[in-house]
Amino acid sequence: MLADKDRIFTNLYGQHDWGLKGALERGTWDGTADFIKKGDGWIVDQIKASGLRGRGGAGFPTGLKWSFMPKGDDGRPHYLVVNADESEPGTCKDREIMRHDPHVLIEGCLIASFAMRAHACYIYVRGEFILERVRLQAAIDQAYEAGLVGKNACGSGWDFDIYVHHGAGAYICGEETALIESLEGKKGMPRLKPPFPANVGLYGAPSTVNNVESIAVTPTILRRGASWFAGLGTPNNVGTKLFCISGHVNNPCTVEEEMGITFRELVETHCGGVRGGWDNLKCVIPGGSSVPMIPAEQCDDLAMDFDTLRGLGSGLGTAAVIVMDKSTDVIKAIQRLSYFYKHESCGQCTPCREGTGWMWRVMTRMVEGRAEKREIDMLFDVTKQIEGHTICALGDAAAWPIQGLIKHFRHEMEERIDQFSANPDKAGSVLNVEAAQ
Repeated sequence: MLADKDRIFTNLYGQHDWGLKGALERGTWDGTADFIKKGDGWIVDQIKASGLRGRGGAGFPTGLKWSFMPKGDDGRPHYLVVNADESEPGTCKDREIMRHDPHVLIEGCLIASFAMRAHACYIYVRGEFILERVRLQAAIDQAYEAGLVGKNACGSGWDFDIYVHHGAGAYICGEETALIESLEGKKGMPRLKPPFPANVGLYGAPSTVNNVESIAVTPTILRRGASWFAGLGTPNNVGTKLFCISGHVNNPCTVEEEMGITFRELVETHCGGVRGGWDNLKCVIPGGSSVPMIPAEQCDDLAMDFDTLRGLGSGLGTAAVIVMDKSTDVIKAIQRLSYFYKHESCGQCTPCREGTGWMWRVMTRMVEGRAEKREIDMLFDVTKQIEGHTICALGDAAAWPIQGLIKHFRHEMEERIDQFSANPDKAGSVLNVEAAQ
């Protein structure tokens, strides 16, 4: 369990002043100019040495990503783009940073931008986040007034401007190139890669897109030392992480914990346990709605880190932990997610545009049992035809929850089909999902 002295986000619950005065009292903006004066190479090396992996879902090494930015000057500006389009169902961590501790993010933006030789940073905020945008903009105004950003930011000699861009509520804009397209005023549709944003990004210039949490932890890592951060967690999965636990727990919450904490300790320490007790656990989606579920029998000693969960055929993602107890109709739960991905597909790629709608329609019949058992294998086959065959990962995100359902709860799908076959009139009257949508 993470000690209080090792917590990075000390105002996660908004119990203290979110503004500049409160942030300064908590140690934010302490020595920022000194970090900048040590040079961009030093900052990148420190982030590499810390072992920080991106907190937006993919878990790519952050320092390595920063190092992809061109070192020379070809006349084009460099940009840092912060992805605050937190639209993954179950994920609610970045909003807490923006509304309760925004200066931690703003300081991180300055340091990360300098490390990539960027004089400008854009923070793309989810369309549904109103208070968060207002609070973040107010904090930015405070930082400008205090000389912490703008011309000669923090007295470091580096000019830095930061802008907040409010999205329109499209899930697809959480994908980095779709986010860039939206920032440029176009429809949020993912770009083909290559070219990668580090070479041709925002406005055709070198750009790096990072998650809010990835940027916000940067100043504390430099302040306390890379070895401190690397000493927390487990090998290759180091540091602290914000976990958002929702669903069938007694106390849903967002909490900062060490990477690699067990699922059971996370839930029982911070959430008051599973509703109805541990034995009532049915399954968990460990990393937001896009990753496959894990059944209860694999959860006793489940370590919450990137590598362990990947080894189980799932993923840590954004660490949005969705807990389901034995009262859950898992077929209906995944059908509901299927509808979400169908609705949010940008329609650019045929496998995703056509496949997400097809999967939702089949899943709708599966909820009622109004299907044939051979269609389960057909459904799985279609998920494999979508997975890995689209420009961005939305196709994968739509396919993986269904794959997890079939892998672990195929027996429930077959039982539902048998029940419908035995009494179609009763089964059909219990639930009409299509009419409910």
